[in-house]
Amino acid sequence: MAPPSWFITTVLIWLQAAEIACALPRPSLNGRSQSEAEPVSFKTQYPPVIPGARILAPDTTGVIYTSLERGGRPSLPPFPTVTESSPVATNYRYNPLVTATSSSTTSTPCPESRLAAAMTSQNVFQPVSMSAIPSNIQTRNDHPVPRLGIRSSGPVSTNKFFAGFFLGSQTSAAFTHPYSLAWAKGNGNAQSWGMAISHIEAGMLAYGPPEDRLPGHPVSYYINPVGLQSMILSAAELGNSTVVSTDASQPMSAQVTLQPRNGTSSNITFPIFQGMGYVTGIYTNLQPLIQSSIFFRNVVTAGSPRVGIFKYRATLEDNTSWLIYVIPSNGTDPNLHLDSNTNLRGPAGFSGIIQVAKNPAGDSGEKFYDNSSGVYPLSVNVTGSVTSNTGTYGLSWKKGGKDAASTPLLMFALPHHVSSFDNSTQSRKIALQLRTTTKGNATAVIGENWTMVEPDLPTDMGFAPWSPSKGNVATLSAAAKQVLLNVAPTELQQNMSAQTDLNSMYYSGKALSKFATLIYTVNTLANNPSLAAPALATLKNCFAEFANNKQQFPLVYDNVWKGIVSSASYVTGDSGVDFGNSYYNDHHFHYGYFIHAAAIIGSLDPSWLAQNKDYVNALVRDAGNSVSNDPLFPFSRAFDWFHGHSWAKGLFESFDGKDEESTSEDAMFAYAVKMWGKTVGDASMEARGNLMLGILRRSFHNYFYMEPNNTNQPSNFIANKVTGILFENKVDHTTYFGNNLEYIEGIHMLPLMPNSAYLRNKNFVSQEWNAMFASNASDPAQNVEGGWKGVLYANLALIDPNASWNFFSQSNFSYSWIDGGASRTWYLAYAAGLGGGPA
Repeated sequence: MAPPSWFITTVLIWLQAAEIACALPRPSLNGRSQSEAEPVSFKTQYPPVIPGARILAPDTTGVIYTSLERGGRPSLPPFPTVTESSPVATNYRYNPLVTATSSSTTSTPCPESRLAAAMTSQNVFQPVSMSAIPSNIQTRNDHPVPRLGIRSSGPVSTNKFFAGFFLGSQTSAAFTHPYSLAWAKGNGNAQSWGMAISHIEAGMLAYGPPEDRLPGHPVSYYINPVGLQSMILSAAELGNSTVVSTDASQPMSAQVTLQPRNGTSSNITFPIFQGMGYVTGIYTNLQPLIQSSIFFRNVVTAGSPRVGIFKYRATLEDNTSWLIYVIPSNGTDPNLHLDSNTNLRGPAGFSGIIQVAKNPAGDSGEKFYDNSSGVYPLSVNVTGSVTSNTGTYGLSWKKGGKDAASTPLLMFALPHHVSSFDNSTQSRKIALQLRTTTKGNATAVIGENWTMVEPDLPTDMGFAPWSPSKGNVATLSAAAKQVLLNVAPTELQQNMSAQTDLNSMYYSGKALSKFATLIYTVNTLANNPSLAAPALATLKNCFAEFANNKQQFPLVYDNVWKGIVSSASYVTGDSGVDFGNSYYNDHHFHYGYFIHAAAIIGSLDPSWLAQNKDYVNALVRDAGNSVSNDPLFPFSRAFDWFHGHSWAKGLFESFDGKDEESTSEDAMFAYAVKMWGKTVGDASMEARGNLMLGILRRSFHNYFYMEPNNTNQPSNFIANKVTGILFENKVDHTTYFGNNLEYIEGIHMLPLMPNSAYLRNKNFVSQEWNAMFASNASDPAQNVEGGWKGVLYANLALIDPNASWNFFSQSNFSYSWIDGGASRTWYLAYAAGLGGGPA
């Protein structure tokens, strides 16, 4: 039988789209200073097309970074040649949604109680602070991005998966994994105004050209089609006057409502949750219209799983099978009927629940879906604790719907969840999987509670070099110390003010962290406090410029979205200035450096803390708040407790969803939080940082760091070693600032800190080095120019600390090889701590 005409058309359009995408130019680095740099053209949207998919123009709404990278090639002036356990207690007072799993212990135990204290479980979700914003930070009520259709008045999680419903055209998808949802807004074959549902199979991907410079010739990117409308939950009354509104007050979910027009009580409400097993629409007095832009081949009635639930099986023209469950409030058979190959119509004035789910597993999959049909999540709660060096965190859902008390919830887990499930949760996995867009296969789990366990947390890690085998190494050999003391004076004499007083929170923070690490190295590792003291005094003055909010672009408290942002975009009118900080881009990157610098300063001079603690805590609360009822900040703006890593993109509409490029700076924030908590005696914060590092280690090796046995990324992509930029809808082995291999790999290395050896295991680092940076590899490190060279050789210390030491200790060393966020002195100490240098 000949293939249908729509299929032939699909293939031709798809191939054409892929060919166009492959031909698009990739970004290049022009090497100019930040003030001179022009925006770099970057492919953030390749629009592969299949029936019902929109052909979209390239996504230029997200911030396009300038030619200077976010943390690599010397961005500051080069150094001159003359950088599921049982709850014990629940803290509902502070947080009804993010609750404690155990009591906390913050006091220092006496010697005889140390063993008992070691087994005390520390809740990681106690509040950082509930204080007011520091008085020197002005409040503004005029953020350039309006709260489009947001019904709630409190803080909004700007960097979460559901942001597309309140940004720009309101048609960007929410990637719930395994499904994605988007407001159709009259587009597609069905010309629907309802909620479009998509699920993408591996065979539908478009791939970039091969990376011929790399062994194995991996493809340079892959992308899922956007705008696909397999199923649509709509209503006959929805049209061009449809209003989309969002209640985004919960920390990990949203409630999206479609109304035929403003002011009407008739609507469809969609509870949007990551990992949800069904897409659920709750109808109030509307005529259901279930649609497909892929076209219905047939729809048949399929009995009733339980009294009051009516089931239909739909087969689409792409051969996919979908289940439809209709639960009328009045219990009456809805008698859905096909009007056309795009429209399945229900009765007028319908109130009740309609759920759809894709079923790739035939009868066995249908039984699982039948068993949980009729219920849906209402809220999700994350809990966490650390006991000794083991972390435990849980996700639990409240549910609603028909027979909710006796019907188990069905949710999908990502691979990093499954690999860390405790025995109870592991036993509730079922043989039902659906592919996600960029995270491998999601596995269905029955039940309302998951518990994940992270062993071997780096609780002993401090500011000194650290490795899994050696632990903290705060004592170096006399010979190594002498080398440090020979090098350090030159670096301590740099113009600290000139390097930190910049028009960028990011670059200023990098420099503050660099100098703090340098001073710690001299003071503690080289054991010379008198040499470090003058620089420490200068560093305090430089930090005070920011704590007093006197920097070039002072921070402001944005009372619209609720957060602390740079005033740079307000002043310049440029949304992308300082990498979009004013629009909530990259706050964990930017503020992590400040928090780290403060942790070191406070550890060297505890008297400094009293005057600066509120300021630093405010930065922690903005980027990584630990509770959901803080009226000033949302819960965990950057870190996604479902995905196990952070998202960097803020208030920019993006049809490929949120993204993250620099895993190492994501981890830097977690490490900074841990060390700030340790410095100020906040045991909950310290434990949270430790747990985040454990989760990051697992998620990075599942999704970002690719060894040959990786099964979550396409087999023709994993030889790239790192993902480059991971979006919710695509993965691209590049950076926002250039396509050199040292940029792409190096942005996942810097800053080299004690946590680096915890996150980047030796097998991975060896494979990456041998494929790309060894003398006979694609991009030999010895040929790399600028600050990236130092990054690569500091990373080499993870597998060959002697070679790293020899590089940084050579007599003809060039300081042009040190980027603006690092120091030669620290790199030497780091290599020595990992086993390099003189004994």
